Amino acid sequence: MEFEARKLKSYAEPVSVESLSIGEVYFNVLFLDEHILIPTLDPVVFIGKNLAQGDVDNLYFQDAASYREGIRFGPDATDAGAAFFTGSTQAVFTYERALDLLLACSLRRRERGLF
Repeated sequence: MEFEARKLKSYAEPVSVESLSIGEVYFNVLFLDEHILIPTLDPVVFIGKNLAQGDVDNLYFQDAASYREGIRFGPDATDAGAAFFTGSTQAVFTYERALDLLLACSLRRRERGLF
């Protein structure tokens, strides 16, 4: 199996607020270390904006597993095992942009002798 070659950018390209679509899966990519060698990847679903009273420009995401189970945002949702996140799109990526981050991480790990 061979993966297609691609040019990786030296910076992250998170999803823009304007391009978010309700019900679409995105990927929250974070790194656990300062050398950007230990990534975490969590699929999340964009569920809307300003869902709670008094919200101003709050974006809401839900863990993809509970969303697929049919659990929706509401007072009993966390009791049903759903996890919700609010905030910016700073660490939220489309699949392809998340893959770019992981590939760049793989190259950094290879340079340091980590496999």
